[in-house]
Amino acid sequence: MENPKAYIFDVFGTVVDWRNGVAKVCAETFAQKGLSFDPHEFADLWRGEYQPAMERIRSGSRGYVPLDLLHYENLERILENTGLASQFTASEKSELNRAWEQLPGWPDSSPGLYTLKQQAIIAPCSNGSIALMTRIAKFADLPWDCIVGAEIAQNYKPHPDAYLKSAHALGLSPGEVMMVAAHNEDLHAARENGLKTAFIPRKTEYGTGQTKDLEPNDDWDLVVGSLLQISRYRK
Repeated sequence: MENPKAYIFDVFGTVVDWRNGVAKVCAETFAQKGLSFDPHEFADLWRGEYQPAMERIRSGSRGYVPLDLLHYENLERILENTGLASQFTASEKSELNRAWEQLPGWPDSSPGLYTLKQQAIIAPCSNGSIALMTRIAKFADLPWDCIVGAEIAQNYKPHPDAYLKSAHALGLSPGEVMMVAAHNEDLHAARENGLKTAFIPRKTEYGTGQTKDLEPNDDWDLVVGSLLQISRYRK
């Protein structure tokens, strides 16, 4: 395999620990308000609205809007469903929505990206907006060269545009780009659109009871246990 000229990364779950990051902010907010709702359960409920919200855009039933807005709409829905809506003002909901900007990287993420950055272009190919990816990068010390993904494509993964327009934005053909993800579904879509693929398991993304994406389910170009390992496969 020729060395990729660029590596693009799924972010939520692959590079950052969204569940514990969101739960931490929720725990602090709930404590301030004297609420006893489990913060990890709330994070899971919030994330559970993620795919349905994006599917309405991928299917064409709604025009593209950034994930920041979808997260806010999903937050309103979960607050209603859990009976907590009356406890939050609009400004407090907006502040809680910023939990998605405060996600810690996995221990290998920052050092792995800094190492790989010396060898190739690195960029997030996330469903997050440019604004959201920028703030996460500042929070978690992620040294991206640029930001591609959903906002560039005006559509959400696994729609082909998310991969193809990201490669095009980098001035590269799909075969010159490697998609790195902890989600097999993401890699299937990337491969179908001509990208190289690398799988890294994040076995506690959904907590200790995680049942999916524990291992690769296809013959991906690379399977690594740490982002630090990716650079070792370059010739």
